[in-house]
Amino acid sequence: MSVSSHTTSASAATSAAASSSSARPDNAHSTGVGDSGRWSTRRIAVYALFVALAMATSFIEFPIIPGIQWLKYDPSGIVCLIAGFAFGPAAAAIVSVLGFVPHLFMDPWGTLMAVLVALTLSVPAAIIYRRTRTRTGALIGLLVGAVCALAAAIVGNLIVTPIYASMTVAQVAALIVPALLPFNLLKFAIHGVVTFLIYKPISNLLNQQ
Repeated sequence: MSVSSHTTSASAATSAAASSSSARPDNAHSTGVGDSGRWSTRRIAVYALFVALAMATSFIEFPIIPGIQWLKYDPSGIVCLIAGFAFGPAAAAIVSVLGFVPHLFMDPWGTLMAVLVALTLSVPAAIIYRRTRTRTGALIGLLVGAVCALAAAIVGNLIVTPIYASMTVAQVAALIVPALLPFNLLKFAIHGVVTFLIYKPISNLLNQQ
């Protein structure tokens, strides 16, 4: 093949690459789902917003199981899940940890449990959804996250609760079926249903920014 043929091919390849590059938007401040791994000023600001929302909603507490007033539901886990679906498992972890910082000074052991449950719920869900960005992927992620969080909540209570609540492990274990299990199942069901209904509109809104 002649030298001129090589030159023509190289020029065509360079032109095609340039066209492809110009066709892709390169917004340094994009916060969309497709902007995976990019840390921009706007993304950091949105992360901070999610953390603030998690902090605010963590103080909205109320009982959801009749007769079990000491186990209270708060919707902060929904914020952690939405952050994970929108930006990936790293965002889920950041929001799950920083969102409970204010509680650390008032109830350190309870905060440890809250962070553990939030992490084991939102991070696995975000990992699965990142690989399969469909409604089915979201549903599977929510179910897997709920199973992981349920296991973490039960084991965590068996380990942590006896430390600060003057209860034996046997006493805590006796509460699993009548209290801990139904409370956490209902809690994760609420988290999952609300997240499944609203994550897509929120992700679309973030993509438009």
